[in-house]
Amino acid sequence: MEKRTTYREQSDIQNVLKLREVLATLPPFCRDYFRAIEPTTTTKTRISYAYDIRVFFQFLLEENPSCKACEMKDFTVEVLDKITAVDLEEYQEYLKVYKSSDKLTTNGERGLKRKMASLRSFYSYYYKRELIHSNPTLLVDMPKIHQKSIIRLDADEVALLLDYIEHCGDTLSGQKKAYYEKTKERDLALVTLLLGTGLRVSECVGLDLEDIDFKNNGLKVTRKGGNEMIVYFGPEVRKALENYLEVRKTIEPAAGHEHALFYSTRHKRIGVQAVENLVKKYASQITTAKKITPHKLRSTYGTALYQETGDIYLVADVLGHSDVNTTKKHYAAIDDTRRRQAASAVKLRDL
Repeated sequence: MEKRTTYREQSDIQNVLKLREVLATLPPFCRDYFRAIEPTTTTKTRISYAYDIRVFFQFLLEENPSCKACEMKDFTVEVLDKITAVDLEEYQEYLKVYKSSDKLTTNGERGLKRKMASLRSFYSYYYKRELIHSNPTLLVDMPKIHQKSIIRLDADEVALLLDYIEHCGDTLSGQKKAYYEKTKERDLALVTLLLGTGLRVSECVGLDLEDIDFKNNGLKVTRKGGNEMIVYFGPEVRKALENYLEVRKTIEPAAGHEHALFYSTRHKRIGVQAVENLVKKYASQITTAKKITPHKLRSTYGTALYQETGDIYLVADVLGHSDVNTTKKHYAAIDDTRRRQAASAVKLRDL
């Protein structure tokens, strides 16, 4: 029997090929670093690092007077020793707005921090191996991240969203109604699954039909970082999945996509962008004050689970967080409830 290639394995193959393309545009000595971090990082992470490191060398070529006569292939590891902390502060300023492939690219706090973290890891590798004598990335402060309030749906908004997906066809006609009817059960199953399990959108689109275990109401999920675990679902999720699977039986899948759980209208495995678009489309009819994404549905689930159980460690485990501090963000919903109570706690006048 031929072994089934999973979505993650297919993605890894594509990412490895993509990484090779990006590495070909970097100075040759960079390959040692990416070879060294392979055992401890995902292919997706290494691609992100490669793009970040390439921006750093582009900055040197464009902005550093001593490098302006160079080409990317001319850089050797010795160039890292010539960079000072002041150079890196200028680099941070450059990252806020720069031109890449004739397009303006901007970075906020999180983008700046990630690119500086990539560079710090890059420098650390060569410094620990004594290939360079200094590590100026340690002398530069990392950008501070200001926490934003976490956006999530309230309980009544969750019900409104699911009701809308289930019945909005009543207000449609013609081609729009035909498209809605074609995707209704899939969309309802996707959104119910996201709200009822807290899966990441990447985990959701990566599900295969064989990953569903209706006997135990569980899903085999490949988590961020590659770990597999069983995520359990309740009766509402089960019903939505069963209804969608009846429709799925009528779909003739495109070659190579036979095992995918969720299909696009082209009968291929649905992509992350498509799920993001459909969540945005439906949620915008429920609330215009909140920008709802699949990740916001994940936050909605995490908050609801914590409010029901009071067990932050359970929430961390179910959401697949490796650090419980990440999960503690869900406390914000409790704080928000208290802030709402404060609005009516103090009376200014007897009305």
